[in-house]
Amino acid sequence: MLVTTGAGCSSGTYRATNLPPELVAPATLDLETINLGGLAEHSVSTEVIQPGDVLDVSMVNDYSKLTTSTTPVRVADDGTVVVPLVGKVNVVGMEVVQAEQTVNAQSVARGIFRNPCITVAMRQCRTRRVTVVGAVNKPGPVELPRGGSSLMTALIAAGGLTKEAGTEVEIRHTDSRQGPLAAQAAVGPNGSTVLASYQQSPAPVASTAIKVDLTSATTGAVKVPDLCDGDVVHVDKRMLKPIYVIGLVHKPGEFPYPTSQEIRVLDALALAGGVSNPVAEDVLVIRRLPNAKEPSRIAISIQAAKNGSDNLLLAPGDTVTVEQTPLTVTVDMIQTFVRFGIGASMSWF
Repeated sequence: MLVTTGAGCSSGTYRATNLPPELVAPATLDLETINLGGLAEHSVSTEVIQPGDVLDVSMVNDYSKLTTSTTPVRVADDGTVVVPLVGKVNVVGMEVVQAEQTVNAQSVARGIFRNPCITVAMRQCRTRRVTVVGAVNKPGPVELPRGGSSLMTALIAAGGLTKEAGTEVEIRHTDSRQGPLAAQAAVGPNGSTVLASYQQSPAPVASTAIKVDLTSATTGAVKVPDLCDGDVVHVDKRMLKPIYVIGLVHKPGEFPYPTSQEIRVLDALALAGGVSNPVAEDVLVIRRLPNAKEPSRIAISIQAAKNGSDNLLLAPGDTVTVEQTPLTVTVDMIQTFVRFGIGASMSWF
């Protein structure tokens, strides 16, 4: 229902009970209702060997005394390890038992041992170091295990979301393994090492960023990739505009909009100390849409709001004004007259 008003207001005044969809205030976001478990991706077994892992390779080096030697080896970026006596062996993507079988088989194939006794064990899985900033309780760098490098794990490691957190998260990835300059060394005439030149390393890959909406991601509507080493996770903070209460109220002013609970017309009036005129009934909520040339006005009846039908859900930035009417003006005049009359009478004593 559109209530027409005076000339100059092209948008008119709407009733709280019959608002067009674009004027309905968005539902209040309660982050505690978001199940962050929906951000978890499939876990990677710590037994599956990946680049950067450190393995312990043990072999019997004296069968007469059954003495063994253990050597820690790191898995290179190409997925290989250098096994003592055996040489390079590709083990990436294998479980530890399979890698052990592969190393033993290679030692026989290369003529190193006839009956090898080589064991392989996982010494240390490579972790991923990411930085979480923004609206989290403990911003800063966090270490994530390889089997748990999801966005959920990173947010939990950073102490979880603050009450001011929004639903948008930016994940920025940069390849941090490439440096700007590499020194080239050479041997001088006297056998000393001298610096020959600097060679420019390949230009680092430009950082890429993806936006993740937590509400959609936790329901499975979008797929969130696992985090990589060096990633930066930024949780946006909700910047909610305050509401304003003016007109016939005891304490007009600006009030912060709650971040995790809804606020309605009667709540706003209570924040402003209640109405200052006992017969005040008409309230206008002035709501500004982002692309609208003029604000929209929503008419509220205080009595109807108390009955539940007009207690409008407010949006950030709304202005609530308790209007003057002929009746409120009359009551104000009577109250002023009574106060003036009593004051004048008291002055005679």
